[in-house]
Amino acid sequence: MELKKQSALENIDACKELLESMSDALWDHPETGYHEHFAARLYCRMLEKLGFQVEQGLAGIETAFSGTYGSGKPVIGFLGEFDALPGLSQQANVTRMCPVTEGGPGHGCGHNLLGVGALAAALGVKKYLEDNKLPGTVKFFGCPAEEGGSGKGFMARDGVFDGVDAAFCWHPGEVNSVATESTMANYQICYHFHGVASHAAMTPELGRSALDALELMNTGVQYLREHVPTDTRIHYAITNSGGNAPGTVQAYAEGLYLLRARQLPQVKELYRRVNNIAQGAALMTETTVDIEFIKACSNSIINTELNHVMQRNLEQIPPQAFDDADLEQARQFRATLTKTSTYFDALAAEATDPEDQKRFQADMDSLIHAVPLPLARERQGFVSSDVGDVSWNCPVAQINAATMPAGVAMHSWQMVAVGKSSMAKKGMLYAAKVMAGSAIDVLENQDILRRAQEELYRRTGGRKYDSPIPDDVKPHIS
Repeated sequence: MELKKQSALENIDACKELLESMSDALWDHPETGYHEHFAARLYCRMLEKLGFQVEQGLAGIETAFSGTYGSGKPVIGFLGEFDALPGLSQQANVTRMCPVTEGGPGHGCGHNLLGVGALAAALGVKKYLEDNKLPGTVKFFGCPAEEGGSGKGFMARDGVFDGVDAAFCWHPGEVNSVATESTMANYQICYHFHGVASHAAMTPELGRSALDALELMNTGVQYLREHVPTDTRIHYAITNSGGNAPGTVQAYAEGLYLLRARQLPQVKELYRRVNNIAQGAALMTETTVDIEFIKACSNSIINTELNHVMQRNLEQIPPQAFDDADLEQARQFRATLTKTSTYFDALAAEATDPEDQKRFQADMDSLIHAVPLPLARERQGFVSSDVGDVSWNCPVAQINAATMPAGVAMHSWQMVAVGKSSMAKKGMLYAAKVMAGSAIDVLENQDILRRAQEELYRRTGGRKYDSPIPDDVKPHIS
């Protein structure tokens, strides 16, 4: 690795104590989407202290911000997330379910690590630009409400990512790999049914049940499932059933739906059909329904050019060195699992090259999957992420980095519990170096950037980004 790149990556190690304490502080103050005020203040203070120009309140969102260093082209972005999940409060490094606050939020997706790792990568690139006195701009984007709020979608709709030439991101997980899964587009919709209350025994004929309407809608959607593409996903929750008095006809009920499909036009068509079912249910029950569009996100556009750059850095930069204490902790947490994640096994099953198969086999029984995995084939995934909206605006690449024991599932209490551990922080810093190294490669060889942008044009058919979120919809802050 050339010396000037090595120097930039060493700057990440030099900031290790600062970065780890920041990640711990975020873990200690978990905040759900659009409520990340502690996190936003912490990041903005730190960015200013580290020499970045801070802009707050992006897209009219209090907890969305950016930190910019340098000037001119190319503009390299790093995407940071910091929201927690509701109901996943858990004490750190405790191998049993033990909430800090009953029912409180917790970092079950590792976003305390994710955002700080992205900031660390931006610091590495800043050092590179400083040392070599080169033109170029590095931007750290503080992106709120990834979990169900599509913060980046609202930011993209308002042009926050305009002018960014390429962006890099990562996600905590159980393996070191380049992400090659396309995420799904989605819409999130709330259906509010309004009926007429009445005494359910004395005057049932005067009542019009909103709960009946919601249940009929849900039943209609079950029949719809047979007549949509097999890779479509329809999820729902009854968020208000009309109260707890069965002797009163329920005058109000609501359900929250999450509709997913591979492409935005498919989600739009699914939305139309589900709306028809809701309106039909209202007609059958002589109630009314209000349809509230909550948020949406676009399917992601994979960029092979940048993925290959990330893969080279994943293999060139030394991975995490987990010590005996890390391995013992991993052993204890694995003992709490009744069923392990199959993500590693799924990747291993796809490997056809003999050398790749050997790499998987060597890491098969590890307590922590530290070995960088070979570049997997591109495939369709079934999760959604608002990173997809950024990927329509500029080439984007993402890696996963091992921050937890093999087999631990995301959105679990175990993932929250290891969020302050040594293994988690080692994975965070490794991810930062891989992202920073990849960005430096792009700065060094702008032919990479040209090819990545040409690929984005080909994959989108030259279509400009068209936000799936209507202009009059504002972030849903509950």
